[in-house]
Amino acid sequence: MDDPGSKVRFRGWGPRVGLTFNPDQVHFGAHLDFGNFAKHIRLQPNLEVGFGDGLTLFAINAEAAYRFAERWDVWTPYLGGGLGFNIVSVDNGGDNGSDTDIGASILGGIEKGLANGHRFFIEAKLGLADSPDLKGTVGWTFYH
Repeated sequence: MDDPGSKVRFRGWGPRVGLTFNPDQVHFGAHLDFGNFAKHIRLQPNLEVGFGDGLTLFAINAEAAYRFAERWDVWTPYLGGGLGFNIVSVDNGGDNGSDTDIGASILGGIEKGLANGHRFFIEAKLGLADSPDLKGTVGWTFYH
């Protein structure tokens, strides 16, 4: 399934949900798995929408991650990062507005292949520039 010699192509998708800190929000979204474009390095872009703290944050993220093991039946750590296109809509009772930024972040997590062939992950993302300070996310990836 993750042959690094294969062309990058759509392999799976899944939902994601979690908590964001600064701004303090609940976020949810979806991601795509385009497989490995180099050994152990996966391209996994995602969309997230966060609500709370008088803001709505819509993020389009282009992220890649290095997975440390080849086996999927064990919990395996990964590290990565990416760029995000962030649209912030402010609703503070009459002081409404929006802002758009390009942000950068680093991420790390653990992931495990499930018996049904799908995957589950737990991830933390640290904002470096024009992104939320910290996100904690859980997600599932479903394969066809």
